[in-house]
Amino acid sequence: MKTVFTTGEAAKICKVSQQTIIRCFDSGQLKGFRVPGSRFRRIPRDVLYKFMKENGIPTDALESGKRRALIVDDDAELVELISDALIADGRFELRTADNGFDAGMMVKEYHPDIIVLDVMLPDINGKEVCQRVRSDSAMDDVRIICISGMVEQDKIQDLKDAGADHFVQKPFEIDHLIERVCRLLDIEQLAS
Repeated sequence: MKTVFTTGEAAKICKVSQQTIIRCFDSGQLKGFRVPGSRFRRIPRDVLYKFMKENGIPTDALESGKRRALIVDDDAELVELISDALIADGRFELRTADNGFDAGMMVKEYHPDIIVLDVMLPDINGKEVCQRVRSDSAMDDVRIICISGMVEQDKIQDLKDAGADHFVQKPFEIDHLIERVCRLLDIEQLAS
């Protein structure tokens, strides 16, 4: 694991321009040091982490470089299909839950970037999970894709009103779901 970053590396991790990092460094907002005998700036990992936290920049890129996904569905085959597709992509680490209670516990402790959520769970419905996630301001950056076989437009609107970012109708093409995940996380979709 890297312990010191160049301004270019820090810029990539923070998803800002290198000039922005240099400005923050030169103004003292972002602490670090210069390489002796040169003008090169270096930023220690713990300092960059603190800077990201203070400025509301998601720290997942610094932690593992992978996005965290939580798949919540009681259909084991579908969970396996989605998991395999995200693992094959290579940019995700993931956890799974087969009920709303476990999902709720995992969201708090794992803080996923995205949740792929079945609407019809054995214990609570997806709408309630959305509302619980959205009621915690620390989870504002979590994206939620609801999946279900239901088709009523008003029910889909209810989910969006409860905090879902997107809805995907079952059955669906796995590539369509992965494309939605990538779009919501603002990452490029890899050619399949």
